[in-house]
Amino acid sequence: MDPLSAPAHAFSHHFTVEASDIDQLGHANNVAYVRWVQDVAAAHWHYLYPPSPAQPPQVWVVQEHLVRYHRSAYAGDELRALTWVADVNGARSKRLTRIERVADGQLLCAAETQWVLLDAGSGRPVRVPAEVAGRLLPA
Repeated sequence: MDPLSAPAHAFSHHFTVEASDIDQLGHANNVAYVRWVQDVAAAHWHYLYPPSPAQPPQVWVVQEHLVRYHRSAYAGDELRALTWVADVNGARSKRLTRIERVADGQLLCAAETQWVLLDAGSGRPVRVPAEVAGRLLPA
């Protein structure tokens, strides 16, 4: 996982840390970071493929998260999440995410997530179609 740089094609999503994200230590809870990692992945997917009844009934599920926390986020902080797909292999996709504070550009969190594409009806993994892989992995 290389949290120091994001490629030019990385998807960017801005959001604000809510009071409900804060734990008893006064900073964003680790669970909030995992939710943000999943939220930006979903936003990227819907950006590439807006929901449509014509799409096959498939769903991405998380197989594994590797999350590295670097600095704390606080209520009211404006954050930017950058995400991109680093690899597609069969039914799996490796997505990297970088969460940073907008005000100072500080890296707060870096994550690597293994996603699996499932057929929504059977719950079985399905190969990522070549057209989809091409959009997830721009040249």
